[in-house]
Amino acid sequence: MSDFQHFHLLNINLLQDPILQKVSELLDQTSSKGWRKLAELVANDKRFKLSSLELHQCSLKVMDSEGSPSRSLLRLMGDRGCNTKELTEFLQTMGQSDAIHLLRPQGIKVVVQPDSMAVLSGQLVKLCCTATGHPLVNYQWFKMNKEVPQGNSSELAFSPVHVNDAGFYICRVNNANSFDFSDWTQLDVCESNLTYHGIPGLPENKIHICNQPQPQTLTVGDRLVLECAAIGRPLPHYRWYKSGHALKDATKKLYMVSSVTMEHCGVYWCQVTNGNETEVSKEVEVVVGFGNLWTNMAAAMECTEEELSGFTDTEQTNEHLFATDKVALLIGNMSYRNHSQLKAPMVDVYELTNLLRQLDFKVVSLLDLTELEMRNSVEEFLLLLDKGVYGLLYYAGHGYENYGNSFMVPIDAPKPYRSSNCLCVQSILKLMQEKETGLNVFLLDMCRKRNQYDDTILIPESLKVTANIVFGYATCQGAEAFEIQHSDLANGIFMKFLKKRLLEDKKITVLLDHVAEDMGRCQLTKGMQALEIRSSLSEKRALTDPIQQTACSPDSLARNMQWAKAHELPGSMCIEFDCGVKIQLGFAAEFSNVMIIYTQIIEKPPEIIYCNANVTDFPVDLHVDPKDTNRGTPEETGSFLVSKDLPKHCLYTHLSSLQTLKENLTFSVCLRYTYQGIEDAVDDRKEVDVGKPLIAKLDIHSGLRRHFCVQTCHVPHSPCHSPELAPGAAGPSHIFTSPQYSQSRLNVYNPSPRSVMRSENCQQGSDSASVGMQHFSECKSTNNIPVETTDELDHTLYESTSVSKNN
Repeated sequence: MSDFQHFHLLNINLLQDPILQKVSELLDQTSSKGWRKLAELVANDKRFKLSSLELHQCSLKVMDSEGSPSRSLLRLMGDRGCNTKELTEFLQTMGQSDAIHLLRPQGIKVVVQPDSMAVLSGQLVKLCCTATGHPLVNYQWFKMNKEVPQGNSSELAFSPVHVNDAGFYICRVNNANSFDFSDWTQLDVCESNLTYHGIPGLPENKIHICNQPQPQTLTVGDRLVLECAAIGRPLPHYRWYKSGHALKDATKKLYMVSSVTMEHCGVYWCQVTNGNETEVSKEVEVVVGFGNLWTNMAAAMECTEEELSGFTDTEQTNEHLFATDKVALLIGNMSYRNHSQLKAPMVDVYELTNLLRQLDFKVVSLLDLTELEMRNSVEEFLLLLDKGVYGLLYYAGHGYENYGNSFMVPIDAPKPYRSSNCLCVQSILKLMQEKETGLNVFLLDMCRKRNQYDDTILIPESLKVTANIVFGYATCQGAEAFEIQHSDLANGIFMKFLKKRLLEDKKITVLLDHVAEDMGRCQLTKGMQALEIRSSLSEKRALTDPIQQTACSPDSLARNMQWAKAHELPGSMCIEFDCGVKIQLGFAAEFSNVMIIYTQIIEKPPEIIYCNANVTDFPVDLHVDPKDTNRGTPEETGSFLVSKDLPKHCLYTHLSSLQTLKENLTFSVCLRYTYQGIEDAVDDRKEVDVGKPLIAKLDIHSGLRRHFCVQTCHVPHSPCHSPELAPGAAGPSHIFTSPQYSQSRLNVYNPSPRSVMRSENCQQGSDSASVGMQHFSECKSTNNIPVETTDELDHTLYESTSVSKNN
């Protein structure tokens, strides 16, 4: 039903007061086409059954100083069920065209469009949109197809604006009758390499170059990157020139040549304009030479034999490395069945996911996996790897290290656990090497104490002698890793310092060195936890290296499809019941195996005075906790991380462990409603099938695809056995009485005031993030660029008292 049709079926008592007031004034002031003529027509209509006494009472309203016979008559007609369409028909019979015009829904139109602009980070920036229409106009801003939190006024303010705020924005305006969209506007935010502090916004039609291109000396085959960034309003446009000639298709801030030749030598500059003003950057020279012997186009360089020898022995300092793709698998295990529970992996995995996505990594983030699920997740991760791909594996949870081999402990590991119950990291590295990856990074946030119940000496298959392998251990060999607890959220010590550095454009080992130095200054864990780095890095590889896909090969297509399968959310849907109630269902991803369902009643007939809708009847293999369903806030379901990005005034349901789904995700939408004047409530329900969302599509709960352990590492169950029975195959746990063994990350408790963390020692910052989400509102179709921010958290670190250690 359209907004127009819905308006005409509206009971006239539900019309807005300004409309009714204007119609009443018009009918009161008109004799031949006034309220008495309307009363005569209504009295003769059997549908409304107005008595002579009631009409007489309407006429008496003229005796009141502010009384209105027309308003009284309209109220009586509304009480008899008269709608806008029927009132319009009466007015047409009377020839009262002026009143009909007042009843027609007014359109809405954007009259002031938001301006595209380029600004410096740190400024106060406002995007403005103004619309006309009656009744009141509502505003909602979107960044691409993602709703902007608190973006519900005509001005969208950034105070101050950050680089992460850059993107395309649009404003939806609506009233009760219609809606309209503004034009797309682009906000470009520049980080200047100049020293601007509190620079005010530039006047309109002005432009200023804040980042100038820099001269470069390159080798044949190197990549050329020139940057010119300007701020201004309207948005600046760029045109690059070389030696006085405009370069073809060089119309962006960055001018890049993937592989330079001698022909690229010359003098470059950039012209920037916004249609009203033009500025030209400084001229810079690009020199290209063969090998390490640089050739200037203006003059040849002479080198002695001794100098030439020095060039040969010196590493090239201008290597431009790239990845063919970037993929990451993040696993956080917390809810152990037989061991102490952890808290930090949830926040750590979430924050690392958001940071890696800013570095263009394809990220799969998973919480609480069994052994079978962990092995199959690694198998899916390996499918995403190929030659030149950067692969990153992050694990947070219980773990140990024996004889140089690191083991990650699944949530279903028995007590005590052995290597046959866990995943060997070195075995995963061996399989990654077979893919000829460009960079292998392992970030292991777990303990590295020896497991005294596991005396198996594993003899791994020989690892290839390959470079570009980096291990970042959260703690030293033989030591524990700690986490910081506060309320319902926690951070691991390693992630607390890593997230502040991860976006830096530095060689990965240099970045980790700085993280180690930061951790060393934390007095609360000094002497207990220190970052250890192991590396065979032979190139200046960094997580910020760009992605350069040389060709769209079948392998890369398959890789992208496999990754996309793990991130498909159900689309927002509207459920309509026979009674006229409409329920909107939306879906958001917190992790690759954790989803939020949010429900909202968007329409109900006026005769229904109360209605409530819940989702229920989920598949039994999901183990949905009732206290996590149909709650008034996301926090009540245990979802603290994406709550600020979800729509308000909904009921929220938290579904975890989506990897356990064996069939489609089906559930019921149960509606309970009450009609006016009837005490008994009516129940109705609709069945919903949303397929297999997110990681459920990959069926990692099913039988083992391949073995990841080395030759002497026994796999505890075959594909035909349930993972629940796996620990028994590794050896009966009942022969041990209260065994004490190594823990992965110590939850430590507070025996003294000195355990409270001081902000100057370990300060938590806010990071940018990403969340996939389907929204209720209509929006123009375009690419989705999800970006969120996490709020700053206060934490408390506790000293260890009750957790046993394996010394």
